[in-house]
This record gives sequence, structure tokens and C-alpha cells, in this order.
Amino acid sequence: MPHTADMRVEAWSPTAEGCIGEAVRAMVESFADTSGAAVVGDRAYTVTAESDEDLLVSVLEEVVYRMDVDGEIPLDVEVGSIRPAGAGLGLSVRFRMADAGTAVPVGAVPKAVSLHDLHMRGGAGGWTCRVTLDV
Repeated sequence: MPHTADMRVEAWSPTAEGCIGEAVRAMVESFADTSGAAVVGDRAYTVTAESDEDLLVSVLEEVVYRMDVDGEIPLDVEVGSIRPAGAGLGLSVRFRMADAGTAVPVGAVPKAVSLHDLHMRGGAGGWTCRVTLDV
């Protein structure tokens, strides 16, 4: 990214849910080697939003929140099916969490999710997403 305090994550998958999961994995891999990290448990998260892009942002913001508040980072993520929820969309996510202090730092830790140049679209070849993270 042109700005030194930004990092872009791009992901793709056959499904929207898979794309969100791959974005979480790419985000974590950009700043931590979790191969030796200590598992602390599973955390479930449910989100409602107006669009697929808003679901993506919310899930990534949850990762930032868990790092800041609980000192945990996802080792893995399971993303449920996107479903209608009120006037928008709903999504359930389960994170397999690790103690962030037991991961090896390999890059700048994201502090926030930016809406600048946000992209999440489906097409004949599957889904792609792109998000900018403030580091």
C-alpha cells in the first residue's frame, strides 16, 4: 500500500463464506506465525449486517477486538452459511483461538479495518474480496 500504515489483504474462494474465512487466515498470517501457539479454546461470534462487504468487515473487526481485549488470535476459522436476518444478512463464525503471546511476530499487527477500497464480489469464477487494514 502507498501509505506505510496500511496493509491490503486479498482472498478468494468458491463461496462468500469461504472468502471471509480466507481473509481471516490471510490477515493473521500477515503478522503472526501461529504454528507453535498455545490453543486457548473456541469462540463463537454471530453478526448481522446489510451487505456481504459489511459481514467481511465485521468478522475482521472481531479478530482485531479479540487481539486487543483478550490477547487471542485465530488459529482457524469456521464460517457458517450467510442467511437472511431481518432487513440484512446474518453469519455465524467459530474461531479456534490461541494466546497471541505464544505466536511469533512476523509483521505489523492490524489495529483497525478500513472501508477504503473495500471489495467483495461473486462471479462465475467464485468470490473475491479485498480489504485494507490499518497497522
